[in-house]
This record gives sequence, structure tokens and C-alpha cells, in this order.
Amino acid sequence: MIEESAIVVSCDGEFAEVEAERRSTCGACEAKGVCGTSVLAKAFGRRAVSMRVHNGIQARPGERVVVGLDSAMLNRASLAAYLAPIAALIIGGLFGDYMGSRLGFENAEPVSIFFGLLGLFGALLWLRWFSRRAGGDARYRPVILRRVEARSVPVRWHATSGDFG
Repeated sequence: MIEESAIVVSCDGEFAEVEAERRSTCGACEAKGVCGTSVLAKAFGRRAVSMRVHNGIQARPGERVVVGLDSAMLNRASLAAYLAPIAALIIGGLFGDYMGSRLGFENAEPVSIFFGLLGLFGALLWLRWFSRRAGGDARYRPVILRRVEARSVPVRWHATSGDFG
């Protein structure tokens, strides 16, 4: 389960609108000063990402909560979004190259490009259908897992100096 903290903005029945701060992983990386991703993260800043989530714990607006998404579903959606278009482009290109040589074209490259783009377009149409279907599937929907409790910071008193610290 992938978890992220967020703030509840509004509630609508069993759903809530939450905002989470967009973060990059650059803060923990040792190459953050010289990496291109770090530069992009600084350029785009830390903006809030708003999403509609299932509110099974009846959280109220203003509360800080932990939102979770099943990692298996995220992996499946990521594979669909990234792998399907690339695979369709390559397979379409290879099929076009095969068809161009079978049909006797001297240069099969334009046929290969055409079929590659046709495969890419078909994969993008499939991806649109998949994302609409996944949007209605509760397994792909993030949920509020729990409220974040406000933690009290212990205050220590130094007996020797009489100071708080």
C-alpha cells in the first residue's frame, strides 16, 4: 500500500476531496544538486495535488489524513500507461516492415512508420478505454486510511541550567 498524507478539503457523501503536496524524491538523493530532475522539481515547485478519494472513516474538512493506494493497482496502471503504447509502436513498426517487404516495396520504411503510428494510436485508444474503466473500479481508487494524530513534542527541562530545551 502506498501512503501519502493529505488534508481533507470537502466531503460529499462517501467521498472526500483531499489535497496532498506534490513532492519529488530529490530530497533524499545525494545527486540532487546536479540532477536534471532536481532542477525540474525546483522549477515547478511544490504545488498541491487535489483528488477525490473514498472516505470510509468519515473524515471532516480540515483534518489531516493518510490516503492509500494499492501498489499492485498502481503498478498495473503504470504498465498500461507506459508499456502498452511503446509495445504497440514497436510491434506495429515491425509488422509494417514485414508487410512492406512481403508486398515488394523497395523501401519498407514508410510502411513501417505508418503501421507503427497506427499501433500507437490504437494503444492510446485502448488506454483511454482502460482509464475510463479503471476510474469506475474501486480497486484503482485511493482511500482514506486513517487520521493523522497531532503529536505532542516533549519538553525537557534542564535541571542544571534551569532552562527549557
